[in-house]
Amino acid sequence: MLEGVRALLIDLDGVLYVEEEPIAGAEQALERLRACGLGLRFVTNTTAYSRDRTLAKLARLGLPVASGELITPAALAVRHCLERGYRRVALIMNEEVKRDFAELHEAENDCQAVVIGDLGAAFGYDVLNHAFRQVMDGAELIALQKNRYWLRADGLSLDVGPFVAAIEFATGREAYVVGKPARAFFTEVLADLGVSCSAAAMVGDDIESDIGGALAAGLLGILVRTGKYREDRVRDSGIQPTVVIGSIADIPVLLGC
Repeated sequence: MLEGVRALLIDLDGVLYVEEEPIAGAEQALERLRACGLGLRFVTNTTAYSRDRTLAKLARLGLPVASGELITPAALAVRHCLERGYRRVALIMNEEVKRDFAELHEAENDCQAVVIGDLGAAFGYDVLNHAFRQVMDGAELIALQKNRYWLRADGLSLDVGPFVAAIEFATGREAYVVGKPARAFFTEVLADLGVSCSAAAMVGDDIESDIGGALAAGLLGILVRTGKYREDRVRDSGIQPTVVIGSIADIPVLLGC
């Protein structure tokens, strides 16, 4: 049993559901965690869907989450741009997610920042080359997330990370990553909750972005064996989770709820 945990950051895809299928016992687990009085934040690296669509999906799957409980990379990217005075940005992502950037002005040229999210099959030479040129001209490279891969219904698939890495390699510049595993991601979320990192735990299926990032930021890291969990990947990562459990359904017992 883990003691002293006052808040949980819970990943979505692979932890609460896989595409359109909720993880068995997820709804009941959330009910028990809420009854325990734990601070909950649902933190996702997904950049394929808008915030509103993500909330609607959670509700449709029987996993109601309040708007204020959902933390997305897009919201943090907008905050980062506004803090630095960026108004003209290139948005490398699908049209739906662009709606979350309404406070900024999308521009093709003379950009102050290039923000990269998910484009799926639309990623290609022309898209990456245009982003490369903007960064070479002085725009800051901002990655909504940098995951290597994710689990679709038809199997493991490339995520945003490999495309961000291509531009980093070509330009020699490191991207500012707003999603997991960036330390600022965890500290900002917990600051809003009023909970210290040492009193919080991250629940995720990604050994690097979820668990590695959380541990580096001072949180506990709870790895679930659902979603894209792969035993060999965990072993080869060199990252030691605080605990490994079967699924989100095991969390209440682990925390004594």
